[in-house]
Order: sequence, then structure tokens, then C-alpha cells
Amino acid sequence: MTTYDETHDPRKNKELLAEITGKRLDMKQVLQETEQLFEQCRKNLSSSITVKGHPLSFSEKIHEGLFRLSAKRSGILEPTRIFMDVEGNVIPDWKDKLDREYDRLRGNITKEVNVADFGAVGDGKTDSTAAFKKAIGRGRIKVIVPPGVFIVKGIRLPSCTWLVGAGKGVTTIRLHDQAVKGTRLITNSNHWRGNHHLVVQGMTLDWNVERLGNVAKTSTWGNHSSCLTYANVTYGWVKDVEAMNPGLHCFDISSTLYNYAGDGYRARGGSKYVWLDNLTGYGFGDDGITTHHSDYIFISRCHMCDTSGRAHRKGFSNSNGFEIDDGSRNVLLVYNSSARCFGGVEIKAHQNSSAASNIAIVGHISVNDNRSYNFRHIGHHKSTDAESKSAFNISAVNLAAIAPIFSDLYKDSPPRGMVVSAYKNVVINHFTLIGDSDYDYKGNPVIAVQYRARNVVLNHISFNNFIKAGAAIKVYGGNNRADSIKIQNCSSEKIEVGSGIKDISIDTKE
Repeated sequence: MTTYDETHDPRKNKELLAEITGKRLDMKQVLQETEQLFEQCRKNLSSSITVKGHPLSFSEKIHEGLFRLSAKRSGILEPTRIFMDVEGNVIPDWKDKLDREYDRLRGNITKEVNVADFGAVGDGKTDSTAAFKKAIGRGRIKVIVPPGVFIVKGIRLPSCTWLVGAGKGVTTIRLHDQAVKGTRLITNSNHWRGNHHLVVQGMTLDWNVERLGNVAKTSTWGNHSSCLTYANVTYGWVKDVEAMNPGLHCFDISSTLYNYAGDGYRARGGSKYVWLDNLTGYGFGDDGITTHHSDYIFISRCHMCDTSGRAHRKGFSNSNGFEIDDGSRNVLLVYNSSARCFGGVEIKAHQNSSAASNIAIVGHISVNDNRSYNFRHIGHHKSTDAESKSAFNISAVNLAAIAPIFSDLYKDSPPRGMVVSAYKNVVINHFTLIGDSDYDYKGNPVIAVQYRARNVVLNHISFNNFIKAGAAIKVYGGNNRADSIKIQNCSSEKIEVGSGIKDISIDTKE
């Protein structure tokens, strides 16, 4: 039986999805169908009432004004197109560009060294920080890290650096017991000017949270306290890496600083063209993989599970396996999995930041997450809130939600297979939801479309074993109603539609 714990091999997710769903989809055809549905969505965007929302307080205006000093106006990019290569892999239309830059990196590497030759000792005791620094130098180098446990106080990578170990669980880089709470285990050397062409590959990253003892919160601020942070990195790769017990995130693809200048603004210094592949993470204080204010990010065959939630106040832990957050654009997730997190995949933004946009998911397995898939722009949900300027364009294909549950991570949060709030232009095509027939879902709906969501298409949706749940799909009405909803090829007739919804079509024939 697959437990989806830290030993799970995410490279098996594609085949596991076929077993779970009972479908061997013609992905080329399904991707084309999804693209057609999405284009119809974009053309048929319904009108909605624009509300200014509550005026900001003086302190809120000052707060946003300060962040605007390091912000820029946001915009909606043309969405990434998704293809299948000759080997049947799902790829973004910009992968050729990334591959060319990978070849360019290899050509720019002038030397290959072994960190042991500079004094690093993999005995789990010796401080090897200085040895790594000497081996890496000014970059243009491939640094081999042999088997063993290497203790460091942090590693910083200049441009054109390739750091490669002997494999997950074979080579381990572990934070020193005296490292301060805000330490990033591995990051790029210059967050302000930026770095380019970085590879981290074949190792385990241990943030050593045990060194902090029983602290109330395991992280400091911003993009600190993580196993790996790429901030203001152009052309980056992270492959075959395990991250364990970070105070904040396992992997953070980010801007120089997080930015809260308000909806319609994004941070300067975002990362772009980064590929994360075959990553495993667990015990994270906040999110497993997260992106902020960064563009053209490819996340494939990764597994994030069993968050600690310790970056948050107990009982209010918004800790997700995969979080595509503030200002992120053109992010593609392919054949990933999550287990026992608050959210399996959360696409979102805070109230005072631009939402993630142009996000595509192809194949995901969510197991025992409280909210398997959660799409929202916080603070732009209610009829009294300002309408989101940026929450647009999500497509998802071949999803599975297995037994979402109540969780101590976030008290009183009812389990959901999916929640869509505030976003416009959302297409979900082929979604399999499997509940536990003995589990008490307390009459809650399995899928909720709510809080001013617009232009949402749910196609080929199947439900099994949600005996003690409420509606299979609930479209919320009232002042905060969703609208322009199309539900088709659905296996359940338990669909509840709230009051005041003007544009909805339902076809339950599967």
C-alpha cells in the first residue's frame, strides 16, 4: 500500500494516477480539450460588479507605500502553452529556452572540484563551511559533494555554480547547531543584484530544526529559515533533492524581498526560468515548495508531506504542500503529490499583494490534505471587498483528491476536495475525488465554488465514498456569490446552487 510518506518516490506519480483514477488518458487530446475550454473561458468572461471595498487605514497606506518603493506594476502575461515532447513528457512552451541555458551553463563551467579536497569532512561533526566557500570560489565551477553528512552554517552560490552530491540520503548537508534561526541552508550569493545559472542536485538538505529546541515559532521573516532559497535567480535547476524539517520552506523560488504594496503590484527582483524536479520535502514549518513574485517556474515529479506547521500559531497553520503565492506567474506543476498538509496545492495571494496568475496543473495526487486544492485571493472575496485585479487563469487536468480530512493544523477548517474563491477563468478537467465511506464529513460539501469566483468550468468530475458529506459540488449564492459556472460530465447529481446566481449550466451525464 502506498503511504505517501517521506519515502515516496514521486517519479511513480504518473502511473499511480492511472491506478487511482482508473483512467489512462490520452494526455495530448486532454490537454488540447482543456486549452479549448480555457480559451472559451477567457473570451466569455462575465461582467461582475466592481466594488471599491473598505478604504485603507492610515497605517495600511503607509505600509503599502513603503513596499511600493521596491515594487512594480503587475500585469497578466500570455499564459504558458503546454505540450508533450517526443518521449511523452508534459512540458511548458518555454522549456527549449531553459534547455539551451543548461547547455550554456555546462559550457561555462571551467573546473570540476571535490569539496573534500578543500577540507570538508562528512563525519556529521566537523564544520565544513569554510571548505565549501573555498571550493565554490567565484563560481563557474562544478562542486562534487561526496557521500557523508556535512555540517555548515550556510552555503551561498555565485552565478554559474553546480553543486552536486551522490544522491538523496547519501550526501547530506546539515545546518550547524549554532546557526541562527533565520539561516537559509543553501541560497544564491546576491539577492539584490541577482544570480544566474545555478544547479543544486543529488543530496539531502537537513535544516536541523532540533537545534532550536521547543520554540513556539521556527522561522523569522521573509524568505529566511528555509532549506533552499533562490531569490532573484534567472535560470535555475534543483533536481533529485530531499529537504527535511526547515523552519519555513523546503524550497522557495522567490524575489529579493516579499512585497505587500497592494493588489496590482509585484516585487522587483523575482526569479524566472527555474525547474524543480524529483524533490521530496517533509516536516516544513510553512510550505514544502513555494513561489513568490517569480515567473516561468516548472515543478515536476515532487512530493511534499507531513508539515509541522510550526511557522504558524498552533491551530492556524496555513501550511501547504505546494503554494503558488503572491505575484507568481506562468507556473506549471506536473505529476506532483502531497499528503497530510493543510492544502495540497494552494494558489493564492495575501490581501495586500497581487494574486498568482496563469497557473497550470497537470496530474496531482492529494492524500489526506485538509483542502486538497485551494484557490483564493485573501481579502478580495466578499461583496464589500475590492475586486481582485490579478486573480486570473488557472487550469488543472487529471487531479486526484483522496480522503481530505479535518486537521489539527487549522482548527475548524472543514475538509474540501477543492475550493475556488475570487478567481476568474478556472478550468478543471478530469478530477477524481475519493472519500472514506466511514469518515464523518459533517455534511460539508466536497467542492465549493464561492466568494465571487467567475467563469469556472468543471468537466469530467467523479465522486466516490463521500457518504457523510453534503453536496458533491456547492456553488454559493448570496451577496458573495459565484457566477458564470459550467458543470458538465459529473458523476453526481448532488449539486447545490445558491440564490442569485445568474449564469450556471449543469449536465451530470458522465
